[in-house]
Amino acid sequence: MERSNDSSGEPPKERSGADRPPTIRGVAERAGVSKSLVSLVLQGSPRVSDAKRQAVLEAIDELGYRPNAAARSLVARRTHTIGVLLNDMRNPWFVDVLDGLNSLLHAHGLRMLMADGRLDRRTGQEFARAFQELRVDGLVVVGTLPDTTGLAEVAERLPTVIAGNHEPRLPRADIVANDDERGARLATEHLIGLGHRKIAHLAGQGLVGELRRRGFEAAMRDHGLAANAVVESGDGTEEGGYRAAVRLLSPARGGRRPTAVFAFNDLSGIGVLSAAGELGLDVPADLSLVGYDNTYLSRIRHLWLNSVNNASHEVGRRAARCLLDRMAHPDAPADHQLVTPELEIRGSTAPPWDAVGAAP
Repeated sequence: MERSNDSSGEPPKERSGADRPPTIRGVAERAGVSKSLVSLVLQGSPRVSDAKRQAVLEAIDELGYRPNAAARSLVARRTHTIGVLLNDMRNPWFVDVLDGLNSLLHAHGLRMLMADGRLDRRTGQEFARAFQELRVDGLVVVGTLPDTTGLAEVAERLPTVIAGNHEPRLPRADIVANDDERGARLATEHLIGLGHRKIAHLAGQGLVGELRRRGFEAAMRDHGLAANAVVESGDGTEEGGYRAAVRLLSPARGGRRPTAVFAFNDLSGIGVLSAAGELGLDVPADLSLVGYDNTYLSRIRHLWLNSVNNASHEVGRRAARCLLDRMAHPDAPADHQLVTPELEIRGSTAPPWDAVGAAP
């Protein structure tokens, strides 16, 4: 015999009809049609007459019926969700990429589920496979992930696009990225054009970091300045940029101190600004600085950082377009698109303090 949890001792009352959520059967009865026809309307089927479609929609509105998303997923074998795996949610570069990605996905009735790929190493979870278990309709991998070993297997079963990185190259995974080598050349040649000769590059990690370093070194070499090119390792964070800049700009370097720095990204560039300020160097009077990514940080007025615009919103939008095409044609050959960067000039660069660019 069941007991009531009510302290009054009275038997539990049955739930009244008014308290029950509306069902597809109730919608069908209200509209005077069958349940299967209501399902066709919910699926957007063109096989329903305008009159009956209107009757169903009015019944849905009157009853406040909300379809069960999980049940519809099982029937349609689609969840209308896209998994988005990010390298690091703390990086502001992802904001514009996600905005471009979501604007197109949302227009096609798709929602994003996001996970931070940095957690893979700390928790042992493989989020790419976790998204597959959640039955997402597609996967977008944004940025440089610490480990992509499981991605190839997932991409064989799930439409996959890689945004903002150039690897891994997989047979059925499209890539949309910035032309990082060209962007690095733009930044370096801007500094050379101002008269700087002792230029340092605060490098990043992964293939993107390698391509930006390659562009920097190629530009210096083409202008006969290979001997003056200095590369300092960083990790793409503000703290990493600060520590690398302290090593670069320390008075202990003497006449070897660079007059200009090209930073891997805006975050590390802000670290350079902090280090320069602590060492008594003014930007740009004593030190010119160029960042990369053109995030909102570079546009903050008291920072006003020159930065390479890698068209992050466009990268996201193109990645969404590629994913929609991949979902429609899963066996199509992989596509590799490069978005052309531009240099945004603000207030963090100037000619070197003297004509020959010698360190003070």
